[in-house]
Amino acid sequence: MERFLTTGIKDKATKELYYILVVDATPTISILQNPIGYLQGITAQRSELLRSELNIVSFKDLLEHFPYRHIDRTKVDKISSIHPNQEYAYVAGKLLQLEIAGTGRSRRLIGLLKDDSGVLELVWFQGIAWVQKAIHAGHQYLVFGRPGFFMGKPQIAHPDIENFTQQQASGKQSLEPVYPSTEKLKARGLTGANLAKYTKELLQKLSEKEIPENIPDDIIQQYKLISRFDAYQQIHFPVSEKLYQQALRRLKFEELFYGQLRMQLIKMRRHRFSKGFTFSTVGNMFNEFYNHHLPFTLTNAQKKGIREIRQDTASGRQMNRLLQGDVGSGKTMVAFMGMLLAADNDFQSVMMAPTEVLASQHFESIRTYITHLPLQIALLTGSTPAKERKKILAACADGSIHILIGTHAVIEKKVIFKNLGFAVVDEQHKFGVAQRAMLWAKNEIPPHVLVMTATPIPRTLALTAYGDLDYSVMDELPPGRKPITTLHRNEAARPQVMDFVRTEISKGRQAYFIYPLIEESSKLDYENLYKGYEEVKAFFPEPKYWISMVHGKQSSVQKDVNMKRFITGDTQIMVSTTVIEVGVNVPNASVMVIESAEKFGLSQLHQLRGRVGRSSDQSYCILLTGRKLGNDAYERMKIMVATGNGFEIAEKDLEMRGPGEIEGTRQSGAVQFKLASLVNDKAALEAARASVENILSTDPELENPGHIMIKMYLQQQKAKTKWSKVG
Repeated sequence: MERFLTTGIKDKATKELYYILVVDATPTISILQNPIGYLQGITAQRSELLRSELNIVSFKDLLEHFPYRHIDRTKVDKISSIHPNQEYAYVAGKLLQLEIAGTGRSRRLIGLLKDDSGVLELVWFQGIAWVQKAIHAGHQYLVFGRPGFFMGKPQIAHPDIENFTQQQASGKQSLEPVYPSTEKLKARGLTGANLAKYTKELLQKLSEKEIPENIPDDIIQQYKLISRFDAYQQIHFPVSEKLYQQALRRLKFEELFYGQLRMQLIKMRRHRFSKGFTFSTVGNMFNEFYNHHLPFTLTNAQKKGIREIRQDTASGRQMNRLLQGDVGSGKTMVAFMGMLLAADNDFQSVMMAPTEVLASQHFESIRTYITHLPLQIALLTGSTPAKERKKILAACADGSIHILIGTHAVIEKKVIFKNLGFAVVDEQHKFGVAQRAMLWAKNEIPPHVLVMTATPIPRTLALTAYGDLDYSVMDELPPGRKPITTLHRNEAARPQVMDFVRTEISKGRQAYFIYPLIEESSKLDYENLYKGYEEVKAFFPEPKYWISMVHGKQSSVQKDVNMKRFITGDTQIMVSTTVIEVGVNVPNASVMVIESAEKFGLSQLHQLRGRVGRSSDQSYCILLTGRKLGNDAYERMKIMVATGNGFEIAEKDLEMRGPGEIEGTRQSGAVQFKLASLVNDKAALEAARASVENILSTDPELENPGHIMIKMYLQQQKAKTKWSKVG
């Protein structure tokens, strides 16, 4: 096959014939598709266990069940050298005894292993009958596992254990793999050592034709990658540490390369085939507002975002753009300018926000923007009265409403537009894919779509989670804004914190006190909040001070009333849970006190901080924590005090929590790699992306002889991987 792949035939008709020949020459069933039960020693019961516990069904699944570390079997620990912080211990010795202790649920099997330096306790809570058959007192064993200490003595629970011989100790295979397993598998005799044995047997059955190359030769040479076949051999059973690192580098690059390729193909095909409305005119409304009514000078980032939307909507294809920007960076203004482009071309616009408070705020902002323009705007939420709702629905259908703003109420079937051309989804991760898709169905040709998020996304995550979208980054704050001063204080400093808040209020300013949500108990949330409310009231008694309280148990009407009292300045203090995390805009609020700040993640702390600092006056965020903090919590406080840059904070959040934990990325389709890390492999991701862009720029259909291997590999994987397409 490789001989044909390097022929470099240029004639199109010949190339098509050549492709058919390649496909026909490919075996319809690869040995890697064999059920796992075809391996010697794997019974039907073990097959089912491997499926249910590790999702290993086929030879291919076992091949891709990678070891998470290797241990040097030539380096055996002394029992006396084991210490509490040791990740794993590998010891050899004689099993002195093996006895049952306890009864019922506390029943366990205890063994004592002795070497010339001390004694190690081995304990099993499950699979006791199997262990008793497999090992015997008086024999020599090699033991591997994570050590702990019980009553001051070293102990390993559910260790991997095998017979010891001098040949093993001399180390014919120095680096041996340690595989992820589960307690259930170990209890039934499927230890990491067993998985290693099965994997070694599988690798002996495979040749290069079963693990063919799937990356073009020029890329392999450019990045000095080892072959795919060698990589799989060395990732499991490396001859040396150097070869293991080369195998890891090769397979990580492959993961990132195909991740980028899939995303870029989705984007490219959407650009090519997704027909969209053409906004051919930049008309009177856009120009009138831009030239005469802008309430503030646009930042360069805002201008760039507007320019990109203009280019997308004039292209004749549907826009799918992610607008990501820090809190207060002016995303709403960019979205509004897109709505003016739609209006100039006789199209309606809709904006969907996750909460009534945020929808109302967008409505009020945009209503002030259109004062001098011949545009009609309406607000539609779950609490809109029936009579008013009926009028709004009729006006949307006849086209007299140009801009509709609301919650998920705007996607209900009853909401029909005359000519919807521009749709905005704010805080897009708060909505499910199905909810967003209902907006696209509001016109025969889908409207242009702008999805916005105030959660800054690290570049590496954006390239994977949102790689199929075009995206604009808002990394500037409007001119005149002062950086928010962030302070970390513990509970002992509460009186001083309250004095400081009192001083700010005396200047005519307002303050937030935010309490954490404890997802397991809404009752506890309410009790904590009410206790906090009473405590704040003790420091700020009525009638000199007035306090609003907002929480999830209130009706939307009550919540709205309390929020509006704070927005209009009737109350000086807002005591709340995190319902105000997103979108509430009170420029007069200058202090944000976050109670039990150690219970919040970095991203959420940054979002909350963004509720202040929305005017030219100096604002403050005070992180109030308990006196004793864990290392992670202390690190979060340190980062928050050190920087106000949302993108820096997002990078740190990614490092500390991983991609799957950052808000919204799980449901947005973030790729979960087996080997590659978005934190540690940024350079490899950029290299893979550059390689993909280079290939697709000259061969978008992957028809060149040197790229057919890529096309075939994609076809083989197509049914096995689900890729989210936002919008």
